[in-house]
Amino acid sequence: MNEAWDVTSSEDRDGCRLTWHNWPSSRLEATRIVAPIAALYTPLKKIAGAPPALAYDPIRCSGSGCAAVLNPYCQVDHRSKLWSCPFCLTRNHFPPHYADNISETNLPAELIPQYTTVEYTLQSTPPAGPPAFLFLVDTCLHDDELDELKDSLAQTLALLPPHALVGLVTFGTNVQVHELGFPDCPKSYVFRGNKEYEPKKVAELLGLNVFNPNQQQQQPGAPPTPAALGRFLCPAADCSFQFESILDELGKDPWSVPADSRVARSSGAALSVAAGLLSSSLPRSGARLMMFVGGPCTNGPGAIVARSKTEDMRSHTDLQKNQAPLHKPACEYYAKIAEQAANAQHVVDVFACSLDQVGLLEMKVLVEKTGGLAVLGDSFGQSVFKESLRRVFRRSEAAEGEEDAGEMAMAFAATLEVVTSREFKVQGAIGPCKSLNKKGENVSEVAVGQGNTNAWSLGGVFPTTTIAVYFDVTNPGQNPLPAHKRRYIQFVTRYQHSSGKQRLRCTTLCGPWHSDPNDSNPIKCSFDQEAAAVVLARLAVSRTETEEVADILRWIDRSLIRLCAKFADYTADQPNSFRLAPEFSIYPQFIFHLRRSQFLQLFNSSPDEATYYRHVLLGEGTTNSLVMLQPSLLSYSFQGPPQPVLLDSQSVRPDTILLLDTFFHVVVFHGETIASWREQKYHEQADHENFRNLLAAPQADSQSIMDERFPVPRYIVCDQHKSESRFLMAKLNPSVTHNTTDGSGGQAIFTDDVSLRVFMEHLMKLAVQS
Repeated sequence: MNEAWDVTSSEDRDGCRLTWHNWPSSRLEATRIVAPIAALYTPLKKIAGAPPALAYDPIRCSGSGCAAVLNPYCQVDHRSKLWSCPFCLTRNHFPPHYADNISETNLPAELIPQYTTVEYTLQSTPPAGPPAFLFLVDTCLHDDELDELKDSLAQTLALLPPHALVGLVTFGTNVQVHELGFPDCPKSYVFRGNKEYEPKKVAELLGLNVFNPNQQQQQPGAPPTPAALGRFLCPAADCSFQFESILDELGKDPWSVPADSRVARSSGAALSVAAGLLSSSLPRSGARLMMFVGGPCTNGPGAIVARSKTEDMRSHTDLQKNQAPLHKPACEYYAKIAEQAANAQHVVDVFACSLDQVGLLEMKVLVEKTGGLAVLGDSFGQSVFKESLRRVFRRSEAAEGEEDAGEMAMAFAATLEVVTSREFKVQGAIGPCKSLNKKGENVSEVAVGQGNTNAWSLGGVFPTTTIAVYFDVTNPGQNPLPAHKRRYIQFVTRYQHSSGKQRLRCTTLCGPWHSDPNDSNPIKCSFDQEAAAVVLARLAVSRTETEEVADILRWIDRSLIRLCAKFADYTADQPNSFRLAPEFSIYPQFIFHLRRSQFLQLFNSSPDEATYYRHVLLGEGTTNSLVMLQPSLLSYSFQGPPQPVLLDSQSVRPDTILLLDTFFHVVVFHGETIASWREQKYHEQADHENFRNLLAAPQADSQSIMDERFPVPRYIVCDQHKSESRFLMAKLNPSVTHNTTDGSGGQAIFTDDVSLRVFMEHLMKLAVQS
């Protein structure tokens, strides 16, 4: 078997990256390598060269508690028509339709060696109905904001497939459920905004306890149609006129608001009504509840702030000192709705646009447990919101295969199960997922994130959604594994395709064990420092739920020191002899930027913003996550083509333009001289074409970055020494500060933070201590 390991090919072929490719074969040695043993898996990643979806059900192992799917690592006996499962070693019979046709020269796709990831279109499960989109709209907005939102929603309707179901709920002081299937005039059901509504009560008040009597078009024996279909949830093609008519007439919440009070916004009641409507109408069928909100909930259950403006919104300090009395009850309330939505396999998205906080901190459980999206912006008129909403409904390209052409890229009701061989177990998963509490034999006693299970509900999934799964080597040290022994991991993802068909994707990974404790080189050479940095960042962010940031920073520092002490080359007590192998060389740099990042440093961010940044990090793949941890910086000058430069204050020069990509912001920064020339309009003169091209180049490159990203980043153009330059300066390594006297160039940053050089000096000193 080929032991060569290529990070990028593993990701391209299987959508998976491991922190270590070569694993220690004992529990004790696994603790000594310090960095977690984990996988970053992207269930819907587009696999180049993969076979089209197989139109039959997978064959599973019959071993007790195994149920692994047939894969290329199975041993096949063509004579007796048996196959051995590599996970539990059980011998299984092929079903007759396989046994009659299989031979060494005629293998099914799932046994061909290069197809370690295959997808099945399940035949035993009937297709679900069309996906549903229930729009939940805040009417407590200023008129211009409401107009922008209505315009975006009207455009969204045109992006949906004609057969997709659409519903509309609006909320202000009260909650209105609009009956789109009543064409004679606008008709809605009004719920009080200061009450919580159980799903049964919502169904009763909306008349959903009876089934739709108009079933002439249904096949005999088909299950009855829920009464909500055709009334509150209608195909987009049939109700577009009614939907747009309601939007046109939709006005600001009519209830008067005293000057010293906030508007009465009933976000909590609206969510309970909308979730009750969906769970009563489409249980365990693909649906998204898309909430558009422009301020905090102040009325009824789920309120996060009182209506009186004399009371301020909760801050980080208030939360730390337990001085936010509404915070905990609101969290418990939204967690209850999240559990209800996740059990019904429905997704909750929150699009929040406001200059103030909207309560995303309390509502994050809705998004995280259901696999939903969160978008945070200042205004519904910004491209951050408008373009992000449009990209939610992107379609698959025709080149991906005839079956998927034109279908929405999103999937619904997804679940992930992990099967492992016997020498190691699953600790848990961190990402947009919810535990299914499935305790198989491969579940570790050590829980990480969503632990004590080997299966999770993912809810809504996009091609970029990535889950981190953590593993625990349980093989005792006194039982060394034979040299030929291999370990196996299988990720089994089941989901509802946007066409309604049920699909299953199976990815099987195989890798070596290392049993010699005196030779760590094979393990050392198999380290993926990029994946390890992302995995550690997810662990750190997950721990912010229960621990103080200062304690987490100390844990990160200790982990880095121990890792370097284990794998660096040095002479004891001589920091100058410290050398890191190429596989580890930029890992400390990632950790340095993680410590300074907005994921752990809360200064100058609100609780909502911190929640938003952390939520996005926990769901993105390796490349995007690294951009969040250590932003990329390009320098444009007259000296040649754009060059990547260090994320350092010395990179700031008067005669250059810098392009910073932090994932959330794209910043075009003009040096002092460049800005001065632009103000003098040199670029408008015919003989300064080079300067005109220099100004245009970073703008074109920033546009190409923003075209591919979700959520759409905020675009900032700024000049050196101006206020918005803070977006760049805050991200730079402060190698030049107000205390620096070496005259090395660059712009001084007024900070007492240590620079990367000082950080590395301390790291080397501590790592080499005997």
